[in-house]
Amino acid sequence: MASSAPTLNQAELDQLELFLKDWLRHSGRTQADLRRALRAGSIRMPVLLQELQRTVMQGGLVGLAERLCSIEAQWHSSNFQHESEAASPIEELAQLDLLLQSIRNDEI
Repeated sequence: MASSAPTLNQAELDQLELFLKDWLRHSGRTQADLRRALRAGSIRMPVLLQELQRTVMQGGLVGLAERLCSIEAQWHSSNFQHESEAASPIEELAQLDLLLQSIRNDEI
């Protein structure tokens, strides 16, 4: 029997939503910025989560972390005026790198 595509359960989606809100707040970004980066149809959080759920189905948790890291790098390279914010871009990238490493360790 073939295994089904990986998905996030409701508790994991809730955790992802909290992470996204915290990430956006610390990076000085909005849900609209995330919508543009994801090319989602709406800025509503359920729509953004649905798009990220598709990422998980295609690439697993590693794919999700890589996509979020890619968005962070895109934001960082396109907008240097956020450097005066409390959290430095290096710290933000380090947090996402730690998330990616944690996910990779969990899959082993």
